Amino acid sequence: MIDVSHLTKKFKDFTAVDDISFHVNEGEIFAFLGPNGAGKTTTIKMLTTLLKPTHGVLKVNGHSVATHQLLARQSFGIVFQDPSLDDDLTAYENMDLHATLYHVPVQEKKQRIMELLKFVELDTRKDDLVKTFSGGMKRRLEIARGLLHHPKVLFLDEPTVGLDPQTRNHIWEYIQNLSKKEKITIFFTTHYMEEAEKVAERVVIIDHGTIIAEETSAELKEKTGTHSLEDAFLKLTGKTIRDEDASPMDHMRQHRRMWSRR
Repeated sequence: MIDVSHLTKKFKDFTAVDDISFHVNEGEIFAFLGPNGAGKTTTIKMLTTLLKPTHGVLKVNGHSVATHQLLARQSFGIVFQDPSLDDDLTAYENMDLHATLYHVPVQEKKQRIMELLKFVELDTRKDDLVKTFSGGMKRRLEIARGLLHHPKVLFLDEPTVGLDPQTRNHIWEYIQNLSKKEKITIFFTTHYMEEAEKVAERVVIIDHGTIIAEETSAELKEKTGTHSLEDAFLKLTGKTIRDEDASPMDHMRQHRRMWSRR
């Protein structure tokens, strides 16, 4: 469902993603993990047509992300790390606007919206302004919105960041049930290693722009001689505290400062 072959992204002389390759199967729940600044967000932006790769081939649902962007976009939904709902619209209005943007047929739009709102248990709040929702409710609405056009792939970038454990658990229950019910491929990033260990069928770890591991959680623990995915992750990537995720421009500025001191 997702094919990445020799993918590279450079920003002048800084390489954010360095010749990575991986494959994600249909209906698989796939975790893409890494420390801050490892290249996760850059990779997701390329997969979702927001960034052009420097080299390499990306396919989503068999469609080249570089040459058939519209078909690729129609194949996936995405839940961004940062909130992207309109707080001054109701839950239904947010869904209706998204359905219009994705050309969901008028004759099925209302039924699809209500079906998804019921799935995430927000149907009774459909006429309430989103500004009145809790963080968990907003996340559930974003997930429902991302599914309106029947995507084959759902990209989730830190979908449970800032949520309490109870809400996080409910979100993942929704996602797992969704994957089984509609056979949707789930591609997600998270810094909560226990989430990835619990729900991911396979894990890729990226660091400094390169893939350093691609296994199941059990295989990673066995290979590293550890008892949890978090311990395996730390053993592979080190325990040095990383800076918060920086943009490519931040990396370029830092690189230029380094050279200016020489």
